[in-house]
This record gives sequence, structure tokens and C-alpha cells, in this order.
Amino acid sequence: MAFPPVDEQMKVLRRGVEDIVPEDELADKIRESRETEAPLSVKLGCDPSRPDLHLGHTVVLRKLRQFQDLGHRAILIVGDFTGMIGDPSGRSETRPQLTLEETRRNGQTYYEQATKILDPDKTEILYNSEWLDEMSFSDVIELAAQHTVARMLEREDFNQRYEAGRPISIHEFLYPLAQAQDSVHIEADVELGGTDQRFNLLLARRIQEAHDQDPQVCMMLPLLEGTDGTRKMSKSLDNAIGITEAPEDMYGKTMSVPDELIYRYVELVTDVPTEQLPKVKGFAESNPRAAKAQLARRIVAMYHGEDAAEEAEEHFEQTVVEGDVPDEIPEHAPDTENGEVGLLNLMRHADLTDSNSEGRRLIEQGAVSIDGKRVTDTGRYINVDEEAPFVLQVGKRRYARILPETREAET
Repeated sequence: MAFPPVDEQMKVLRRGVEDIVPEDELADKIRESRETEAPLSVKLGCDPSRPDLHLGHTVVLRKLRQFQDLGHRAILIVGDFTGMIGDPSGRSETRPQLTLEETRRNGQTYYEQATKILDPDKTEILYNSEWLDEMSFSDVIELAAQHTVARMLEREDFNQRYEAGRPISIHEFLYPLAQAQDSVHIEADVELGGTDQRFNLLLARRIQEAHDQDPQVCMMLPLLEGTDGTRKMSKSLDNAIGITEAPEDMYGKTMSVPDELIYRYVELVTDVPTEQLPKVKGFAESNPRAAKAQLARRIVAMYHGEDAAEEAEEHFEQTVVEGDVPDEIPEHAPDTENGEVGLLNLMRHADLTDSNSEGRRLIEQGAVSIDGKRVTDTGRYINVDEEAPFVLQVGKRRYARILPETREAET
């Protein structure tokens, strides 16, 4: 294919990037790929311990998609083998190890979600167990000999744990070396990652040079803040917007993002043309409510379509802005013993919460109500034969109409 001019490619690839190391080498690699008509091999490693993707993950995935659209080779490496070690990046303690079966299963889920952003026909998926599992012990010793403990302890998370006297297992030192071996195996020209992966990405350059390969260019993307506006987006922190969430949840969560992050979200997780970004920034500053609604519609449309985005907006306006209960909400008739059911179990079985601990936390936060009256007792039991039907609301956007168990819920 005919690759776009170097300046044009660099303009696209610089958008939203925290750092390119070194940037002049990226331009040189692009220039050479145009001259030889050979695409660059662009690597993205994925951590199979976290199979549920959110908008924070899409920042780097969207950059890989830009490389695809420019004609380059996108290689998604599922760390099924390294996942058994556990990425120590940003960790204050050793991560629990997963089995190969768990990492493979999570990796497939990751790929299925990632291809909502990537072009599946142009995405190569590789599992690093294919080459790492084949290494002999002497191969591992040779790899380990290419780096020092002193350099490992320069890494911030290792250094903090060492200074605090917290344990660092030897196998954790092998993680960045194994990730670097991935780059050697595929002869990566470019590797993408979050800013928390800086040490790992740069180490791969050294290991490639030790194997007489041209070192990869490292492209670091920013870590997207979650809906709380301060900490990086994470499902465990309850501040994430999942890309497979229901449209109304995705819309509502986006509307809860702090105003000062509107432009950042537009730049990092949407396809708004770069030349329009200054206008978007001005709009976000002058009319944040409308700008955020526009952002929410755009995000929902990207993953669910325009019709779903319009319905999600209507749902938000009706239930959150106007405070009304939607006309159509799911119905649930619980199975009970003696007609009674615990509220925590009721919320979980009605698909309003994922666990009893989540339900308990939401009740304590005052986010649960029955027919508009806030519930404060986490141990409450409900006699559904006597109290139903009623509307159970969790948060601002989750509803269920609870019916007596003698009635059949509509599907």
C-alpha cells in the first residue's frame, strides 16, 4: 500500500502521547518503511489478569488502531505466560499468580473486547507462552545476565518496596525481562504502553540491542483518570466506564466525569478530528454541561450505535435530570423462604449489584431506595408478598420493579 507522508503520520501518532523515546527514531523508521514499502511491526502487550476493558484501556488501543489505519502491522501479544508471573508495575506487593488456563481464557476475552476498537482483520494475536514456555533454564540464565539487580532497583515500585522492607520475589525481576523477550521474538519496531510501563518498554530496547536488533521506539500513553477525576481509571476503584456496559450506564457515568476532564476524554478516547480539538476545548470551558452531554453521546455511539446513544440520553434526562422512574424497567419476582428475602441478595439477584459487598457499600452511601425512600439498614429483610410490588433503585440509573413471587416477571 502507499503509506502517507512522514509528517502526516507523525501528526496523527503524536496526538495524546505522553512521550516517544526517541521521537527522531520513529520518524526514521516511518521514512524507511515508506521507502521499502514494508509496514512497521507495532507491539502492544495485554495483561490477561484484567479481561474487562474500560475507557482507560482504549487510550493505547486507539493508538494501535491509528498505526493500523496508517498501514502498519498491529501485533497484540497476550501475556498468558507472563500473566503467570504477574506484572509488578505500580504494585506495593507481589501479585497473585494465575494459571495458564486462566490467562488464556482472560486473553480471549481481552481480544474480543479489543477488536471493538482494532480492525480484527488486520490484528495479529500472539500468546507469549508460544516462545517463553520453550526457553530452557540456560536460556533464562542468559536473558537474566543481560541486566543487573542495581538497574532493576532503579525502577520506582521495586525501589519503594526495597526501601520499605517489603518483599520482592525473584520471579518478579523476570517479568520485565520476559516482556522484553517478546519484543526480541517479533522484532518489534514500536511498542505501545501506558506511562506506568516506561521501565519495561525501555528495557526491551537494551535486550534487543543485545540480540543485534534495531531497538524499538517506545511510545508512552497517559493513564486516563476515572470518574472520580483523580485516580487512574480502574474497576477495582469503582471509577471505571466499561466498554461493554449498558448504554445508559456508560452515558450516566460519563456525565459524572469532572468538567475539567472533558477535553482530556475527547482527545484520548474519541475520534474527534485533531483539527477540531481547539474548538472542543473552548466549548468545554464555556458550556461544560452541553460539552459533556456531547461527549457521552459520542462514547455510547462508538460502542453501541447512534440509536442506543439517543435512548441513553433520553433515559438520563428522564431519570437523573428530571428525577422520574423510567416507564420501562426490568421486573423481578424473587424466590424466597417464607416470603422474605434479604435486601442485599435481592439487589444481586435482580442484577442491580454484582455482589453483596457492593450492595452493602451502596446502602451505606445512601444510594439505595425503595419507592423513592432511602434505605439505611444493610441487614434489612423484605416480605415481598406483603410489600411488593415496589421499585428498587440503586444509584441514579439502576432500577428494578420487584413483584410478589406468586407473579411471573415479564421478560
